[in-house]
Amino acid sequence: MTNPKKNNFTLILILGCMTALSPFSIDMYLSAFPLMARFFDTTVAHVSVTLSSYFIGLASGQLIYGPLMDRFGRKKPLLTGLSIYILASFACAFVNTVDQLIVLRVIQAMGGCAASVAAFAMVRDLFSPKESAKVLSTLILILGASPLLAPTVGGYLATYFGWKSIFFVLTGGSLILTLIVAFILPESHKGDVTHILRPGPIARNYLSIMKNPVFYTYALAGAIGFSGLFVYLAASPTIFMEIFGVSEQVYGWIFAFIAAGLIGTSQLNVVLIRKFSNEQILLGALSMLTLTSIVFFICAYNGWFNLYSVVGTMFVFLSCIGLSNPNSNALAMAPFGTKAGSAASMIGFLQMSIGAFASVIVGILKAQALFPLAAIFVGTSVLSLVIFLIGTRSIANEKLVA
Repeated sequence: MTNPKKNNFTLILILGCMTALSPFSIDMYLSAFPLMARFFDTTVAHVSVTLSSYFIGLASGQLIYGPLMDRFGRKKPLLTGLSIYILASFACAFVNTVDQLIVLRVIQAMGGCAASVAAFAMVRDLFSPKESAKVLSTLILILGASPLLAPTVGGYLATYFGWKSIFFVLTGGSLILTLIVAFILPESHKGDVTHILRPGPIARNYLSIMKNPVFYTYALAGAIGFSGLFVYLAASPTIFMEIFGVSEQVYGWIFAFIAAGLIGTSQLNVVLIRKFSNEQILLGALSMLTLTSIVFFICAYNGWFNLYSVVGTMFVFLSCIGLSNPNSNALAMAPFGTKAGSAASMIGFLQMSIGAFASVIVGILKAQALFPLAAIFVGTSVLSLVIFLIGTRSIANEKLVA
């Protein structure tokens, strides 16, 4: 449904900051991996497990907040989650072992994911499906401040103030966001007392969402394609700082440049949506994603890459994800009204769980080099495109029968 508040710049800015909370938590400390490895007397690969544990926390937390937000409204569960995030972020700065950090990152993620669930649900509360794609693109523009700024800022913080300063900054930023949410952000859904918070009904609610052909087609296709970003995040510190030998600061600038592709295409989507449907744009983005991954695979296999060509290819790859993600999310959320919170949770769960699995595969296959990384890219992009093609054909056939 539409709402006069859709033109409220402040509202969209707050929602954008909410969606950027977890990406900042992911991106800001990537360039500090080598410093953290030396501090904990371990390897960069071991430190990178804290990234996978954050993804696991995000995935599991998504399923908790959806029903809570449908039952109690958006703000109460959101404020609870942000409070957990603040405490966990502060505690991360005082760990003595990397294993302690791994556990705290799970808790941190389970608190922080409330912000992204609430943001997506509130977009569905306040905007129509076509408008949602535009708003989601705007949110991605704000979210883009994370990969553009976070690794670079984190690199300088770690170099001059130590890696622990990154978690102090995250604590302070989340505290400010919590105050803004409490006193400025309006409640978009007052809650539905018919939602029962028992495991059985909750599971059946999620199952009913997953059984919707529109949802599982676009949510799965989008999540599997989106997992390429998680693979890139898990492998990029080793590839750029160890294989190509760039410094923490240079890695931050490379990361920012590549992320600019993600941001740029998300804004191109605002223009494209005026002339093309969400389905058409998503098809084009997934097709280009598949083509790029195949080219990357061929070049990696033959050893044709250097630092500059890898950066260029990753730029195109993330650009395709920036175009596919807002459209897949908008299409998957379209069938749901009062269940918007649960639907947003399920989308987040699929994205984070598949992303966590993909990032773990990076470690299992020791995909810290270009060729195995390219193989994973091909697998995720091809599977995403196949699910989209088969699913949309099935949806079209059902409409014809109806």
